[in-house]
Amino acid sequence: MKIVVAPDSFKGSLPAQGVCRAVKEGIHAVFPEAEVVELPLADGGEGIMESMVYATGGNMAKTEVQDPLLRKIESAYGVLSDGETVIIEMAQASGLPLLAERERNPLAASSFGTGELIRAALDAGYRKFIIGIGGSATNDAGAGMLRALGTKFFDAAGNELEDGGAALARLARFDGSALDPRIGESAFLVASDVRNKLCGPSGASAVFGPQKGATPEMVGQLDAALGHFADVVMAQKGVDLRSYEGGGAAGGMGASLIAFLHATLQSGIDLVMETIGFDEKIRGADLVITGEGRLDAQTLDGKLITGITKAAGKAGVPVIALAGSQALTSAQAMEIGLVSAFSIVSGPCTVEEAMAQAEWLIKEKTIAVMNLLKLSTYGAAAYESR
Repeated sequence: MKIVVAPDSFKGSLPAQGVCRAVKEGIHAVFPEAEVVELPLADGGEGIMESMVYATGGNMAKTEVQDPLLRKIESAYGVLSDGETVIIEMAQASGLPLLAERERNPLAASSFGTGELIRAALDAGYRKFIIGIGGSATNDAGAGMLRALGTKFFDAAGNELEDGGAALARLARFDGSALDPRIGESAFLVASDVRNKLCGPSGASAVFGPQKGATPEMVGQLDAALGHFADVVMAQKGVDLRSYEGGGAAGGMGASLIAFLHATLQSGIDLVMETIGFDEKIRGADLVITGEGRLDAQTLDGKLITGITKAAGKAGVPVIALAGSQALTSAQAMEIGLVSAFSIVSGPCTVEEAMAQAEWLIKEKTIAVMNLLKLSTYGAAAYESR
């Protein structure tokens, strides 16, 4: 029997690698001889670097960068097993998890550290990049990232702008003549499932600003600042940042990656699955087990689990899902290609208790599911010796 374990993280509780470990232990408790293929996944947000490095047998390179408030921290970028492709996770340098809740302030938060990660990889000789831009704390249109790579931003008096989204409202011009020339030698793929444009009611500030600490007043201020940034870029480069689908990802980082680094945006889960060779790794599998923290109506919108069921369906491999909270109906589960979906929580407990026990709960639920599989496969005779 071959079982592929391909979950997302249970956010705030257990990384995808930990989920794989717990499921594998549960499988082997019932089927000791089963071949278990561990493929921890992510769809472009937090965890994408570690998941892709783990799944491809790559490695990580540590480096010092600045966090969203420009404090020095130790961070890392990943190198995939081909030895040529680097995976940069924006959350590692410019992510919301790096800030305490009281520190969240997209008016001031900078993407400078993400640019430092790119620069460190360029210094090490890499020219092929995958960038995961989920989980950011910033709303600066990637200006901090561009500044770390050599671009300068000036106000009307000729002073360089300070970092953060609010400062963009005073942008008069930018000078990209010192942008790292190695950028022109490099290729950038961006893993993102966000399709929001830069500005407006469905733009970066309005949709994602509040989770980064923006008040309603700040949302208006940030949206206007991004609009002004787009106007200046249009005047100098003849490029309309407002028009890019996905340009609003990561507080406008998507738009600048396209316009300044000539990046291509691709569905996060599709890019991850293609890079790790998902289709090849599920060939001959009897079952795929996936999972994430919560299954609900948003799961139907086409993120990680639907990407898995689509690929597995083409290969004729059934998929079941485990989740901390399972709110899908049977009809909804079948609609996205799941044979079934299970909550790992079997009895009354608080969310905090469930999160603290996630690894054990996942293992126990996997054992229960495997026992059902054993019964359906081998019948009651499989248990007669007990």
